[in-house]
Amino acid sequence: MPQTIISVSREFGSAGHVIAERIAKDHGLNFYDRHILDEIATENNIKVEVLEKYDEKPRNAFLSRRVGAFSNSMEEILAEMQFDYIRKKAESGESFVIVGRCAETVLTGHSGLISIFIVGDELAKIKRIMEVYKISESDAIAKIRRHDKKRKQYHNRHSSFRWGDSRYYDMCINSSRLGLEHTGAALEYYITERISQMQ
Repeated sequence: MPQTIISVSREFGSAGHVIAERIAKDHGLNFYDRHILDEIATENNIKVEVLEKYDEKPRNAFLSRRVGAFSNSMEEILAEMQFDYIRKKAESGESFVIVGRCAETVLTGHSGLISIFIVGDELAKIKRIMEVYKISESDAIAKIRRHDKKRKQYHNRHSSFRWGDSRYYDMCINSSRLGLEHTGAALEYYITERISQMQ
């Protein structure tokens, strides 16, 4: 199989993370998500709990400043560390699935990149978050809005295009319409066809 890198971006509550894990498992690919932080923490002798506070979050404009290419923002420093990690994995020739972290932007132009964005209907996302986290409807709505706001700000800070803009992804899909299993199957069919064209 030629080198294949599948980047999965997602709305909170769309089950994008679960679908991405299934794709990785079914294709026998390494899977990267927030656990990237564990390796970065080990390599840099930093407690992973420190990094988790700044993961995929927009910088605090009041507490950070940039001088040329240098920033004292932990959010931006961690983002760049993760971007470097992703680039090194791609340069090594490894095939993998990665969730979030602006991978579709970091690896723009890479011949093996397949970028996916997963959305969901609002009511379906609310129901899923209520069930997964055992919280009320109002708390689920607030959690979705909070997470998606942070993801959008993070992405738009580090990318030349807007988060979720369908023109910049290979495929956008609504997981609420087919459900998790069939959405995963539809994406795997697309991925398999793309891989066959790379050969």
